[in-house]
Amino acid sequence: MTLTWSVVAAVLFGALLHASWNALVKSSADKALDTAVIHLVGSFIGLPLVLITGLPPAAAWPYIGASVVIHIGYYIALTGAYKHGDLGLTYPLMRGVGPMLVALSATFTLGETLTPVAWAGVLGVCSGVLVLGLSRRALDQPKAVAFALVNAVVIAIYTVVDALGARAAVQGGGNALQYVAMLFVLDGWPFALIVLSRRGLAVALPYARARLPVAFVGAAASLGSYGIALWAMTRAPVATVAALRETSVLFAALLGSWFLKEAFTTRRAVGTGVILAGVMALRMG
Repeated sequence: MTLTWSVVAAVLFGALLHASWNALVKSSADKALDTAVIHLVGSFIGLPLVLITGLPPAAAWPYIGASVVIHIGYYIALTGAYKHGDLGLTYPLMRGVGPMLVALSATFTLGETLTPVAWAGVLGVCSGVLVLGLSRRALDQPKAVAFALVNAVVIAIYTVVDALGARAAVQGGGNALQYVAMLFVLDGWPFALIVLSRRGLAVALPYARARLPVAFVGAAASLGSYGIALWAMTRAPVATVAALRETSVLFAALLGSWFLKEAFTTRRAVGTGVILAGVMALRMG
């Protein structure tokens, strides 16, 4: 498996989609409820896709079940991070540590080994991401940092599980889109029910109605982003795709600056340059 320019372009577009729906969550008044609404809408978007693509092969179902459970922890940690910290701090921390953990575990879980140049690319992307996120503000927002680092571990776990699941679907005669569609149909419900039990219908329903147009955009971006990533992981090494996907922090930094009025500092410019160098190394590796 090699990382072609077509896969690079697709993953970069997916990174933009991922940063976009995260910015929507960060901009909301109720992070947990917004996350629940977005992914519940995603469940309904996934239904026609399942009807079109068909059910994934039997070999993929254990991975789908495991991923649904793991994503509950992901959404809890995600909303906790955004509740206590800026997008410019928490998003890079979550997305920067995860790919390194994936790369370290890929040899044992996926049987993949990276070239020295590819390792340099992974390290470059992760270092650049962390440069974007780490600052003196991190000391002022310890809860946000804690949630973000916990979520980085969760991200690494579900990335490996879903990569194995998507490949199992392909090996079983299906495709990655079947896996993604079915995952999204099931994924939104557990966390949504948890949030609903805490907020109550009287609070949740009016909020959901008001945010429905935004939730639809966020759900489509989330599904598209992850669908592209899992498709790419059936055609290129998982560690390199996972690292490349985290260029989403570049888009998150820009969205945070433009829409959330967060400062775009010299440190962020340096981090951006390091990430771009890492992307080039990944492609050459």
